[in-house]
Amino acid sequence: MASTELKKLMDEAIARELKVSIQYMFQHIMIKGKRARFIGTELRVIAMAEMLHAEKIAERLVYLGDVPTTIPAPVDITGTEQEILQKDVAEEAYAIDLYKKIVKKANDDGDSTTRLLFEQILAEEELHHQTFQTLLGE
Repeated sequence: MASTELKKLMDEAIARELKVSIQYMFQHIMIKGKRARFIGTELRVIAMAEMLHAEKIAERLVYLGDVPTTIPAPVDITGTEQEILQKDVAEEAYAIDLYKKIVKKANDDGDSTTRLLFEQILAEEELHHQTFQTLLGE
């Protein structure tokens, strides 16, 4: 089944998902500027998707016999519209790298269910990354 290393990476993923679900939700409330209403709506939608990711990963980790973390990585909700979006682009890029690593490790461990789960989540994270890049004007 899943190795200790894979479970540790999955717990890191949960902490990250909890972080961004909180971060994006509060950014959606606090963002200011001409595009705040539009960007805020996007942030809220993505925040909810991230919480669902945390739930799915936690369910898988419990199935594998571990207790998932409930502690998010440090949250940062401050900044201008541009600063917020730059942080969020970086968060999604980090997730993409982490989840590719998890997919590879799950494959190496012969854990096809975890691999498939993270391939699905990875596809969504790539869409979030693209959304934030578009909002940033990149």
